[in-house]
Amino acid sequence: MAYLLIVIVLAALIVLVVAGQRRSTAAKAHELEDAQADARQSIERLGGQIYNLSGTDLASKQALADASERNIAAGSQIEQSKTVAQARLAKQTALEGLYYIRAARLAMGMDPGPEIVGIDGQKSAGEVTEDRKVDFEGRKVAASPNPSDQTPNYYPGGRVAGRPVPAGWYSEPWWKPALVGGAWGLGSALLFSSMFSGMSGVGYDTQAFEGGYGDGTDSGYDTAGNFEGDQGGYDQGGYDQGGYDQGGGDFGGGGGSDFGGGF
Repeated sequence: MAYLLIVIVLAALIVLVVAGQRRSTAAKAHELEDAQADARQSIERLGGQIYNLSGTDLASKQALADASERNIAAGSQIEQSKTVAQARLAKQTALEGLYYIRAARLAMGMDPGPEIVGIDGQKSAGEVTEDRKVDFEGRKVAASPNPSDQTPNYYPGGRVAGRPVPAGWYSEPWWKPALVGGAWGLGSALLFSSMFSGMSGVGYDTQAFEGGYGDGTDSGYDTAGNFEGDQGGYDQGGYDQGGYDQGGGDFGGGGGSDFGGGF
């Protein structure tokens, strides 16, 4: 009788454990589905706006090219997402694209549209609040709070490879090598210091930039903004498609940079 009772208790425990595991698995699957649906909503919104706009000047065309790249990357990321963190990364990529859409509209003198949810690291990275032009490795690199033919490259603000890039308009996308390769070059801290030293609105100092810290990096993907070895990341999104190589692109090589030509 005692033996039978032990068997019954053990069987009940096994049933409870299996049921708990099934509930946990179902809850995780539901959470992933919700995160994927949320990301797809932003991706669809981005795609619709891309096809409804045409740039009228260098800055707006550049911003729309970036928005298109983010749309491609976000679509690839969401299709490959297997975790909530990966689905959220796809949403972050789409939100970046929406910021580029907003920038393009502003550059064309249009209503920027509704506010957009903030992206990771954006608030702490700060923003460009004044015109700056610095000499760096034999060329002049400019930053401005406003678009122009001299500063046609927009960035919405946030972290690139774990380090801050303030929101603003730039003469060249000096953050691009780190965005594509996942690591900053040796001269990046010097450029950051030269360009943003003493500028109000920029949330980091040079030491923070050198250390690559601030509000940290998010779990589920690497500091380059990709997950699982660039699967669905910015490389697959295709900077070449937007024209990353159109300007000739010798970043960091003295004698002048051709990045201003668009991507």
